[in-house]
Amino acid sequence: MQKNIQIFDSTLRDGAQAQGISFSINDKLKIVSVLDNLGVAYIEAGNPGSNPKDLEFFESLKALRLKNAKITAFGSTRRKNAAAADDRNVVSLLDAGTDVICIFGKSWDFHVTEVLNATLDENLAMIHDTVRFFKDRGKEVIFDAEHFFDGYKRNPGYALKTLEAAASAGADNLTICETNGGAFPREVYDITHLVCESFSVPVGVHCHNDGGMAVANSIVAVEAGASAVQGVFIGFGERCGNANLSTIIPNLQLKLGLSCIPQEQMLNLTSAALTIAEISNVQMPDGAPYVGRYAFAHKGGMHIDAVSKAESSYEHVAPEAVGNERHILTSEVSGRSTILKKIQGFDPTITKDSDTAEQVLKTLKDLEHKGYQFEAAEASFELVIRKHLGLYKPSFKLINLKIIGEQPYVEGQSVSAMIKIIVDGRTEMTAAEGDGPVNALDKALRKALEVFYPQLASVHLTDYKVRVLDSKYATASVVRVLIESSDGKEAWGTIGVSPDIIEASWLALVDSIEYKLQKG
Repeated sequence: MQKNIQIFDSTLRDGAQAQGISFSINDKLKIVSVLDNLGVAYIEAGNPGSNPKDLEFFESLKALRLKNAKITAFGSTRRKNAAAADDRNVVSLLDAGTDVICIFGKSWDFHVTEVLNATLDENLAMIHDTVRFFKDRGKEVIFDAEHFFDGYKRNPGYALKTLEAAASAGADNLTICETNGGAFPREVYDITHLVCESFSVPVGVHCHNDGGMAVANSIVAVEAGASAVQGVFIGFGERCGNANLSTIIPNLQLKLGLSCIPQEQMLNLTSAALTIAEISNVQMPDGAPYVGRYAFAHKGGMHIDAVSKAESSYEHVAPEAVGNERHILTSEVSGRSTILKKIQGFDPTITKDSDTAEQVLKTLKDLEHKGYQFEAAEASFELVIRKHLGLYKPSFKLINLKIIGEQPYVEGQSVSAMIKIIVDGRTEMTAAEGDGPVNALDKALRKALEVFYPQLASVHLTDYKVRVLDSKYATASVVRVLIESSDGKEAWGTIGVSPDIIEASWLALVDSIEYKLQKG
């Protein structure tokens, strides 16, 4: 029988502690929906006693009917020298109305005496009393033993006693936390194995990424006997982040044959990661394992040739298994076979010896010589192919544009853009303000085009990069602008190159819009 691993997502609590992350209640509800649809077992929703927004969020959750996940409230053990029933933060966890409570407590003696200023025995009582308080009220209780691995290495006997205190009070799960993120896989395996052998209660693991090993540590903990893994879906969090569940889930399910989410939902792994990144307003790394844009990208000629003959030669799993796709990156080192494969995506009858293939290859090399870099702008290159094949019809024509900005620049001051376009004989003129000329241009262009193409309402820029290509000419240097755009479901890159940064930005921006419209 396939072993089940309980996935416990903490994006809304531990992930929310990352710098730059600020979720609205609506953001949180959207993420809950994504995670529930994906099939994770637990969603840690926050601490209702920490702030009014979290308490309001728990109220909103009561109206949801989830299909797979259990909503979990998070809080600490009772205060020292106080009964659990008299601790306001403990009682507030009941107000959350969840069936599951996650309680964290100290398992490192150093933290007990130096941070809590409590005795070791008092800390054990705090753990036992708090777990028992919720068990007596019919709750499923997960005990998070904070700093367990550091605590075990310093005082193994006491660290184990903290787990015994929780287990004797009826805890349903003992999660051992690698809170400082500095442990190595071998010691995580050994300590987790010992804990699993010592307790009949299911064991979970919670790892941080300060040493870059949170994923590896989580996986070896499962190999050592842990049956639950806590983490953040795309890995962000305080300091260096949390164990990345979008990497852990496919590793456990596709490589080790364990069941983390319903098998049919593995196909939605990449889209879930992109959606959560969009909602969280973070840039997901292109090279993120399994779900990144370039996770299955190939550029070198020998690699491309090998993958075309046997996909497994340079791919550890099929990209389709996680809802991703293969990218054959287009560059001057790609070769004719790569170009041909992209062209044949539009016209399968074209052969490698055709004039079209030769013309596209020549255009590619000419453009890259001028500073274009299509491996980061596949959408722009697709438009190049469409133009060569006669499959491109411009969606609009620019009549003129004007950018207005006050000098000297004052922080918080907007830049205005005015734009006039023509679509099928109809003229539209609009203006918009933005945080800089490119942002203003983007807003003005989409505002004008949405009159004709309502589907553009979902499109927005997610990243903007500028690179000076030849600094020896100072202000006369050519610049390359790379823009990444998204409609919330797909992300694509476009490029513009010019001595004028506004023109380069405009070229990339137009390609971004045209790509969306050409795709339909």
